[in-house]
Amino acid sequence: MKLSKSSSLKSLALQKFKQNFWGVLSFWYIVVCILLALFAYILVPDDSPNANQMHLAINSKKPGFKVTMLNIPTGNEPEFSLLNLFTGTQNRFTEEPITSYKFSGDELIAMLYAEDGQGLEKNYPLAQFGKKLSTQEIESNFIEERTFILGTDKYGRDLLSRMLIGMRISLSIGFVAVLISLLIGITLGALAGYFGGKLDAAIMWLINVTWSIPTLLLVIAITLALGKGFWQVFIAVGLTMWVEVARVVRGQVLGVKELQYVTAARALGYGNYRIISKHILPNIMAPVIVISAANFAAAILIESGLSFLGIGAQPPMPSWGAMIKDHYSYIILGKAYLAIIPGLAIMSLVMAFMLIGNALRDALDVKS
Repeated sequence: MKLSKSSSLKSLALQKFKQNFWGVLSFWYIVVCILLALFAYILVPDDSPNANQMHLAINSKKPGFKVTMLNIPTGNEPEFSLLNLFTGTQNRFTEEPITSYKFSGDELIAMLYAEDGQGLEKNYPLAQFGKKLSTQEIESNFIEERTFILGTDKYGRDLLSRMLIGMRISLSIGFVAVLISLLIGITLGALAGYFGGKLDAAIMWLINVTWSIPTLLLVIAITLALGKGFWQVFIAVGLTMWVEVARVVRGQVLGVKELQYVTAARALGYGNYRIISKHILPNIMAPVIVISAANFAAAILIESGLSFLGIGAQPPMPSWGAMIKDHYSYIILGKAYLAIIPGLAIMSLVMAFMLIGNALRDALDVKS
């Protein structure tokens, strides 16, 4: 008798997952975060590479801070490219925060912003903004009131832009690290569980040795060996997260390889590769999926810790862990939000992956 689609195990698992409020909420939160990260440079106020436009005069301002910004053309007119949507565009303007301005003859006289209100006066030739432009055109095209929704960091960079672009680091490190851990863990775990014997003993020895080393210390050692940088962190985190995947896959394969459908596949003359890839692995993926969600959260935490220690993503690349490192001393200076905002972002993203992992565990539980 053929099972209908509504009564299939996949449909039942999906239905059960949909009934988990926190799991569904976490799923959509992660989807929104992924979309924000992918199209960050389209959405952020500062679309320069790494959102690194500095305004030292307005450093460490509170969320909602407003200032008049004078945009001075740099003469750099980058060509439009789809790649710019993902990497940012070179600065077309030099931005100067000002408190007031006036036109005098063929010059624009601006009072530069200063915390104490005693800013310097600076003159800009009108020709610098473009030939044959009236004062009204200069005022409408090159002077604007800028609102920093999350405030500015200690270098005067837009914190909202840095947060959204920094989200890319956390999500990409999680994705690549989990991918690496799955490739290594599933391969070694399946080989150890299926063939057993000396191969199993050798792989288990490697697993136990790796397991005995503290994860953070191992990541630090690998990072220092490979050098500091973005891609080095990917490899370092991925190479330390395969152990748990391998142990779970090995245990699952040991329990499945003696079942009747595997014995029938051997009797039909199927090769070991086909039996493992087509018959065993598809039936043991439920716990692997749950572990992957937990590893995704762990990878985000490890990357944040490495960036906090200064051996993760390197400046000016925005990273939530590095933002906390740069601003944790501000907690006692009355500007705790500079460290709390990236801290809350890390906490919420990690919690979302943990909640979705719990929801998947419940949905994929065959006993229920």
